Amino acid sequence: MIPELGHFAAILGLASAIGIVATGIWGALHTNESWVEMSIRLTKLQFGALAIAFLLLILCFLQDDFSVLYVANNSNTELPWYYKVSGTWGAHEGSFLLWTLVTASWTLAVALRSKNLPLDLHGYVLGTMGILNVAFLLFLLASSNPFERLVPNVPFQGADLNPILQDPGQVIHPPMLYIGYIGFAVAFSFGVAALCTGKLDSAWARWTRSWVNMAWGFLTIGIALGSWWAYYELGWGGWWFWDPVENASFMPWLSGIALIHSLAATEKRGAFKNWTILLALLTFSMCLVGAFLVRSGVLTSVHAFAVDPQRGLFLLGILVAVVGGALYLYFVRASTIQSRIQYWGMSREILILINNALLVVAVITIMLGTLYPLGYEWFTDGEKLSVGGPYFNRIFLPLMIVLAFFLALAPISQWKNTPMLLIKRSSILLAGSAVVALVLPWILWKSLNFGVTCAIALALWIVTTHFKALWRQRKSLTLGYLGMVVAHVGFAIAISGVAVTSAFSHEQAARMQPGESLVLNENTFELVDVGQTQAPNYTADRAHFRINGNRNMFPERRNYPLRQTITTEAAITPGLFRDLYISLGNPIENGSWGVRVQEKPLVRWIWLGAFVMALAAMVACLDKRYKRLAKRDVLKSVAQA
Repeated sequence: MIPELGHFAAILGLASAIGIVATGIWGALHTNESWVEMSIRLTKLQFGALAIAFLLLILCFLQDDFSVLYVANNSNTELPWYYKVSGTWGAHEGSFLLWTLVTASWTLAVALRSKNLPLDLHGYVLGTMGILNVAFLLFLLASSNPFERLVPNVPFQGADLNPILQDPGQVIHPPMLYIGYIGFAVAFSFGVAALCTGKLDSAWARWTRSWVNMAWGFLTIGIALGSWWAYYELGWGGWWFWDPVENASFMPWLSGIALIHSLAATEKRGAFKNWTILLALLTFSMCLVGAFLVRSGVLTSVHAFAVDPQRGLFLLGILVAVVGGALYLYFVRASTIQSRIQYWGMSREILILINNALLVVAVITIMLGTLYPLGYEWFTDGEKLSVGGPYFNRIFLPLMIVLAFFLALAPISQWKNTPMLLIKRSSILLAGSAVVALVLPWILWKSLNFGVTCAIALALWIVTTHFKALWRQRKSLTLGYLGMVVAHVGFAIAISGVAVTSAFSHEQAARMQPGESLVLNENTFELVDVGQTQAPNYTADRAHFRINGNRNMFPERRNYPLRQTITTEAAITPGLFRDLYISLGNPIENGSWGVRVQEKPLVRWIWLGAFVMALAAMVACLDKRYKRLAKRDVLKSVAQA
């Protein structure tokens, strides 16, 4: 009975979404407050229905209801309860139910927090969000129903959750990623509403900006958690592989940065209005492209859902309809939007324009590298082509170096025109940063590397210019400005970690028997013994390493019999300035084991920088000045009308 109730709740969610579309758009077209109010009530019903559906699916997992096909394929009786809960979004059907619930949550948040918007704008925003969830729920119910029964042949035991997903990081990573993905649907809806009403002013930019900051912050957390999970769970010691599914989340993250900066120019100077609208549409379009890549079956990845390619046609239809419809509306209505562009020299507007151009080129570069092998395989009847790290690094990294250079100038730049004196003073800080960056790698790692020197010099320059600007602004500091400074400092921390760990990491692979040792960079790794451990749903070979005679590490090689899968659980000694990393490989003859030992300097700075950037986005969202000024502008526009 519980699965049927869950299925009915999902259908009720679809009916509510259809009602939101009808009442929201009708209320916007006729400026009818009662209809828009009805759409707000329906957002509550939609959220409640989908929340009940999701909770009932969790209950099916906790009760080991293997009569539900999705539960039978992704759980078993020995699975710990917390992995049963995360198993709800561990595969395609359940994760897409979570996707629709997150969409309903954002719709409800917009409905309740945007009541001061002009009536027609509010109605179009809700109507557009409703259209998106109608499409998602139709896909869920028509081809991806997580409540489908497996009768009469109900198994006594489930097939188990994918072993690589049985990890605390995977409990948090997908929800954070989805919240970020769908959060950009709010900016998309605001963009569509602005095109429909012709209202694209400072108030619109202020309202949109907080939603974009929040979505981008959650997406940053989601990507960082995914990178961290790959680092310690997959056993290879890397933090980014340029995997197509990794790229699918990275593209909207980059375009989201461009959107945030473009919104700032639109709010402050009335500039780049068409560019801002286009970025709002394209950022969420990148999210839909990512969903299509992950769920369509067109690619193979450790991150992807292995689903029927026929479902991909449904997703492709959603992608074409949503993106095509939005772009058509843009090209029809863009000419009605006028920007005020008055700037010259090294102004903040110019820096934002350069920033956006670099980010869009980066997105295009990643998209070409991700999609080209798929197109090549299709046109050559299955012939494989691989585009890997060398392509992405050679094109993407120079773009980021140039971006970092202009980023350092951001806090000293001014709207309309920046005095050359400020730029000359900033160059002194650059010279000092370059000297430190030249000496520091030699002192810390006894090595010199041109790329590391450039990255550290730019990072130090970013930090010094921003803290100098923060000190100068201290008496009139706002949370929005503080968020900008912290985000840019987080970027500097991240690029330092990327450069140092990429250049100065060391690795050694060896065959070892108990009692043997190896030395890596003055660290001695002794294999003491290898034993076996037993968990409810797996067995493990567990190695005991002693590091420098006084520290213990325990890497594992786990075997999940139900899935017939072997995973590697790396042992990591974490540190702010370096990680020691050991992964246990396959057993070899005569009691030997394959072992990989790594030293990873500053690797944690990558994730530290990411979380600092995410924190900055959340801080900026708390700036009540945006809401107060937007409300004032809305009241002014209503009075003028």
